[in-house]
Amino acid sequence: MKSSQTTDHLPGKIQRVGAIGGGQLALMMGDSARNLGIELIVQTPSAADPAVAVAAGNVLAAIDDVGATAKLAELCDVITFENEFVNLEGLAKLAEKGVLFRPSLAALTPLLDKYVQRCYLQDLGLPTPKFWAWEASAPLPEGAMNFPLVIKTRRHGYDGQGTFIVKDAASFESIRAKLKGQPLLLEEFVPFDRELAAIAARSNAGEIAIYPIVETQQEDRVCRLVIAPADISLDVKAQAESIARKLLDSLKVVGIFGIELFLTADGEVLVNEIAPRTHNSGHFSIDACKTSQFEQHLRAVCQLPLGNCDLNCQGAVMVNLLGYESAESDYLMQRQKLAQLEGAFVHWYGKKESRPGRKLGHVTVVLGDKSGTNRRAQAESISRNIDAIWKAN
Repeated sequence: MKSSQTTDHLPGKIQRVGAIGGGQLALMMGDSARNLGIELIVQTPSAADPAVAVAAGNVLAAIDDVGATAKLAELCDVITFENEFVNLEGLAKLAEKGVLFRPSLAALTPLLDKYVQRCYLQDLGLPTPKFWAWEASAPLPEGAMNFPLVIKTRRHGYDGQGTFIVKDAASFESIRAKLKGQPLLLEEFVPFDRELAAIAARSNAGEIAIYPIVETQQEDRVCRLVIAPADISLDVKAQAESIARKLLDSLKVVGIFGIELFLTADGEVLVNEIAPRTHNSGHFSIDACKTSQFEQHLRAVCQLPLGNCDLNCQGAVMVNLLGYESAESDYLMQRQKLAQLEGAFVHWYGKKESRPGRKLGHVTVVLGDKSGTNRRAQAESISRNIDAIWKAN
């Protein structure tokens, strides 16, 4: 990874960062930590989790094990998060004892429950789809009677898990029976023109850095493709950046956030969801930007100057390598062929088992000066080529 600024001899530099979570996001954070001279120590359930191989140390325990986080705190100067599956109430007791969390627990509190998150966004005046709190045993709220509609579990959903697009009465009753007893978020279905994402970081001093706004494309509600930068108007770009700035300043965030957005046919930008961490839609930054999102997050957390997040190329296409079978394989032959593609950088997460939809790695293809003007068409062509190699027997 590329570091945009020297970090030698900076006063008060934080040397040891704890990460709650040891998956691929912490794995990629580990590479940046080494480049910055920072020790990364992870709390994660298994020694086989991806980040354990690159971390300077680990605490093997469940993500929400507060006692284990107390042990992690003894090893670190600051603790950050790879995911949202945390016990905020338990962590608050550690914060009262002086444990430093970045982003702060106060910044996370209105975001982890999706209904509470939507209420927070609404109170800020940020545009979102219409939404309602709902339990599956109750009647549908007035105003939410038309199909299609979207049902989401309020906690612990990721990669499309816990999200259901309901197209008719029959599927609605099936999903209602499956989700009875759970608090849910019900929202209108937005017939968006495309999905966008903003990756933005804020420092402890209030400095904000925003990466190029990207377009994302999903497959079974899991991110399949990211196009950087998105082919959008200056007005849409300004809307997305304004949302990011208002949100991060309101929460007084320290660290990086991923903000998922809908772009409607009439050019309005709506907030879909907030991820208070590094995000899949920002992986292109490792190879295509002057500072990766992982380095940027560590810079914010460790009180270093934020780096330059401009592209170092004309554009980039990131394709997730999603599992398409249940198997134990490192797919070495496919990865070697993918690495031979012009402008390609292959990132493998070291997971031992494949299953359909599981994120096993990603490929970023950087685009040079001779790349075409229709980036969406070019991205689809690159994606088809990668898929053909990835799924070849």
